[in-house]
Parts: sequence; structure tokens; C-alpha cells
Amino acid sequence: QRARGSKHRALHEKQHAGFRAKLEVLDVTEHLRVALFAAPKTFDAYVRFSNGSGRVASDDKPDVRALAMKILGVPGKKLIGGMEEETTQDFLCINAPALAFRSVDEFIAFAQVADSPALLPLRLFGKLGFGAFGLISRLLASAKKTSSLATEKYFSVAPIRFGDFAARLSLAPAQDDAPAKTAVLADELAARLAKGPLAWTLRAQLFVDDAKTPIEDTSREWSETDAPPVPLARLTIPSQDPKEVFELVESLAFDPWHACEELRPLGAAM
Repeated sequence: QRARGSKHRALHEKQHAGFRAKLEVLDVTEHLRVALFAAPKTFDAYVRFSNGSGRVASDDKPDVRALAMKILGVPGKKLIGGMEEETTQDFLCINAPALAFRSVDEFIAFAQVADSPALLPLRLFGKLGFGAFGLISRLLASAKKTSSLATEKYFSVAPIRFGDFAARLSLAPAQDDAPAKTAVLADELAARLAKGPLAWTLRAQLFVDDAKTPIEDTSREWSETDAPPVPLARLTIPSQDPKEVFELVESLAFDPWHACEELRPLGAAM
């Protein structure tokens, strides 16, 4: 979400909240015992909630919402040059099971014109021709209003290597009660944490075949019927002062390539 050396994010610019968290790895079946999921263990982590847009906007505006995790103390050689000895693993998820973009070309075209919403349709048409209309339709469908970030389900939407398999990840919330009465998403999270911890189950959907679980087409949802989610770990955000690590988390870079080889990103979109 942040390029190295940059003060701003091209996307996910608005941070709602940043928290200390714990990731408790479950005792998973043998074929899922990969990298940090090799054995039951609890890792410290940081969690960042954000909007998908590259601009700061009011919480009542429809948008994609995101939950990014930085898991700490993860051993193993990492992929980014010069950061091989780092001990973090990042996972980035949004509250939609698929992306609006069918190809990298569509994503790049959108990123190049996203700084001017008023001119976006015209500029997209200049880059994609009539294909721009389909992309705009999918973008509008993926952006939505939400009243609580705590009750959202989050998806990686793009696959990663998972040992000898490929997988998409998702986070299913443990809480499903009505949101606190506030229009500010950060305040709603704070009100919940004042009462107790928040939790999600981290799950993996394993690749089946190119027809049902495509690697390259991130606009396609992986059906839970075709690829049933398997629990891997429990993410818990304990009660804490929302200001405690806000600035620290905002300063961090969250990147799917902060990863070890066994959990590396897959596909052109990644």
C-alpha cells in the first residue's frame, strides 16, 4: 500500500485505524503446514483499516474497505531484494471477493487516471475504448457503503502460493452484532474495542482448476462451494487505545511481496 520512499499511497490513502493484534495459528492438516502455519503458534501483528481510494473522502462515500496485516517474528528468507532477513509477512485483503479488474492493463489504466474522478470515465475510454464501460460498471458494483469495519468479511482477491498449492485467503468476522451509532468508521471500531476484543478467522481457499478458481482473472470470485474455506488462524485485536499505534501503523508499508517463498504472490495482478 505504500511504495518505499513515498509519503503517500497510490491507493488506500485514508487510514481509519491501526492496531496491535495477535495471529493465533491453528493445528491445521498436514498439507497446510506451510511457513508460519507450520505449527500452532501465536504471532504479534499490526492491522491497518483503510479505504481503497487514493484520495481521502468522507466515510459515507461508497468505497472498497481494506484490512491489511503485518505479521511479526516470521522466520525464513523473504523475497524483496535487500530485505531478505526481515521477519515480517504481510497479507492484504478487501471487503469484496473479487477485483473490478480483469487484467493488469485495466488496473494500470485505472491507476493512471484515478486522481481525477470527474474525468475518469472519459480518460478511461481513451485508454481502454469501449472496454472502459464494463470496468466502470464493475468499479461501481465493488464500492459500497458500510456501517462497521468490524463485521465485514475481507478477501485477498488475488492468489498466493501456499506450499505446493495456490490459495486465496479470507477473513471471516466473529462479531455480527449491530454497529454502534456513529457515522465515523474509526469511532465505531473504538466503541467496540472499549467493550472487548475483535476477531476474525483467517481461511484459505485452495486452487481447484483454471475454470473454477482462475489464477490470472481477479475479477472472478472463487466460489466457496467449489473451493471450501479452510481455517488457518484466528486474528484478534485486543482492547486498546485507538491512538496508541495509529501513527506507527500509518508509517508502515504493507506489501504482498513482504513474503517468504512458500507464501509468495501469484499471477500478474500481484
